[in-house]
Amino acid sequence: MKLAMIGFGQAGGKILDTFLEHDEQAGSNIVRAAVAVNTAKADLMGLEHVPEENRVLIGQSRVKGHGVGADNELGAEIAEEDIDEIQGAIDDIPVHEVDAFLVITGLGGGTGSGGSPVLARHIKRIYTEPVYGLGILPAGDEGGIYTLNAARSFQTLVREVDNLLVFDNDAWRKTGESMQGGYAQINEEIVKRFGILFGAGEVEQGGEVAESVVDSSEIINTLAGGGVSTVGYAAESVADEKESGGILSRFTGSKEESSLDSANTTNRITSLVRKAALGRLTLPCEIEGAERALLVTAGPSKFLNRKGIERGRKWLEEQTGSMEVRGGDYPVEASDNVAAVVLLSGVTNVPRIKELQQVAIEAQENIGEIESESEQNLQELVEDDDDELEPLF
Repeated sequence: MKLAMIGFGQAGGKILDTFLEHDEQAGSNIVRAAVAVNTAKADLMGLEHVPEENRVLIGQSRVKGHGVGADNELGAEIAEEDIDEIQGAIDDIPVHEVDAFLVITGLGGGTGSGGSPVLARHIKRIYTEPVYGLGILPAGDEGGIYTLNAARSFQTLVREVDNLLVFDNDAWRKTGESMQGGYAQINEEIVKRFGILFGAGEVEQGGEVAESVVDSSEIINTLAGGGVSTVGYAAESVADEKESGGILSRFTGSKEESSLDSANTTNRITSLVRKAALGRLTLPCEIEGAERALLVTAGPSKFLNRKGIERGRKWLEEQTGSMEVRGGDYPVEASDNVAAVVLLSGVTNVPRIKELQQVAIEAQENIGEIESESEQNLQELVEDDDDELEPLF
């Protein structure tokens, strides 16, 4: 799948940078165009793989390149005011060569959480390609302001994009891990999962063609209908088997070897599908009730087979209760692993989202109470002043 990626804010820019690094190393050619947008000049300067001409600094007249300090309302205002500057960078994207836009942002900060819904709405108004969001939820220990920002931004962004893919830092940060080291590792995990998902179907000239192809239309159809999506991943090393020519090389050429190898390959794939779907999802949730699902198995072609994929797909149908479950393989001959990636779209039973919605409701109520109290205090002050005034005559 060919994507035009826009990293908005600090987290969005860093993840975009990691995507570009992964794309270059893997030769997957997923990122057709990359633009980084920020109000902080230092964050843009710290990027290593985004071309300098595609780094857009907005809000210079208001924040002088120093960022918005986690004020996502200010981030939204600046995005509205400087949308033409962002559009100037988007104009250089060869849109006829991309399948979709992907707006990447941290939902807890200021610039990205405030500006990304504005940008998504703008892109959808101009272009016909789908606009997806990749939103990163902050960990609980990052502070109350970030949780409140995430609660507000999530509700807005999910309405503006065609589908919101979510990664929850709270489920991935390790205890005692440094902030910088932790987020670098998390960014790698994000790109690993979404890299396989979006890389499926992108075969170079002379490359291995999948037995059951997953192309961009399969991904687009899975993400159709909007809502929230999560991704599961599981992998197993086959390095020893590659070197030995197969676990049953002693039976070389025999029918027994062929049948047993096939059974082993099928069982490995079905096992990995289960681990991916029931293990550590990018956004932890109950998979039952997911509207749509997509299974991608990746690795050397001789370790992938149609039977395993079909069994995994049927198991996903049973677990989710959805009849819209697609599946296919993604041959990566240089890999030493076989991996399964499961995309679950339209998930609803998500504890973290319910928690954020409650935060948003409470915040709205508190704002109402504060405004009401302020008005009451002002009225009392005016009345007191009136009582203290002495008549002039």
